[in-house]
Amino acid sequence: MRIDKFLWSIRFYKTRSIAAEEIKKNRVSIGTSAVKSSKEVKEGDVIKIRKNQIDYKIKVIQIPKSRIGAKLVPLHIQDVTDKEQYELLKVRKMSQDYYRNKGEGRPTKKDRREMDEYVGNDIASDFTDWDDFFGETDDETEEGED
Repeated sequence: MRIDKFLWSIRFYKTRSIAAEEIKKNRVSIGTSAVKSSKEVKEGDVIKIRKNQIDYKIKVIQIPKSRIGAKLVPLHIQDVTDKEQYELLKVRKMSQDYYRNKGEGRPTKKDRREMDEYVGNDIASDFTDWDDFFGETDDETEEGED
């Protein structure tokens, strides 16, 4: 089976074309050599994949006939990625959460609606008429014109 089709069928990439693009960008290799999309995958091959700044390594156990369900993936591949790579991913994820804590920064749509409801109810209940708010009435304006 072609490597682009294999990576798609084991659900490593969402589409076959994305898999082919990643192979073209030399982010996929078998052993130490970069491969083309047409490279045939055999059982026992170790495939190195660079995705999300992590170097994944998978060993081919069995080649599927077509795209398989997520629960069946462990029957076809074995993950031999270094634990250090997963720790790097964990550290990067934690560092992204660091700079913006929940509730800081720009308000969400829900926050804005709550603020509008809070502010809107106070103004609407206190001042129903702008003329009353500014202290003007129709009688005063008519008298001033005479």
